[in-house]
Amino acid sequence: MEKEWYVVNTYSGHESKVKEKLEMRASTMGMEDYIFRVVVPEETIIDEKGKEKVKKMFPGYILVEMIMNDEAWFIVRNTPGVTGFIGSSGKGAKPFPLTPMEVDKILGSMGMSRLEIGNSLNVDDSVKVVNGPFASMFGKVKSINIESQIIEVALDLFGQETIVELGLTDIEKA
Repeated sequence: MEKEWYVVNTYSGHESKVKEKLEMRASTMGMEDYIFRVVVPEETIIDEKGKEKVKKMFPGYILVEMIMNDEAWFIVRNTPGVTGFIGSSGKGAKPFPLTPMEVDKILGSMGMSRLEIGNSLNVDDSVKVVNGPFASMFGKVKSINIESQIIEVALDLFGQETIVELGLTDIEKA
């Protein structure tokens, strides 16, 4: 099984508290290998007075990166403040994860990435291009620029290895 992103419904206004409780529960129950990141989708906006304000993108929802197994599912569902998963039919059915494109759009607007450089993506890893003119091609990571979030990938174009620069949102680990 691989880690994927899921949308969790919470009481509106309690997203940050649920995030803290879920991270604490994952840590105390030894589930760090199954529950990785918890994100409250927020964006910074400038109000009419010119002040910056942080606004929740989806009030009442958080994103959880996890490996969906029975124990992790139970821990998330039974965290105080959680009302359920989005994408589940209920009746004990496990939810569907977000697509990589959906995750990239949400996290990208927050200046984050679904891939963690150094943890889940390293030089010489095989990747699949998911956006742009090279979509559905496979290649090998040649270099990673952490600051600019740009990755150089070697692709096989017409029998010749060609290095192309791609953003983190343009690839997924193969």
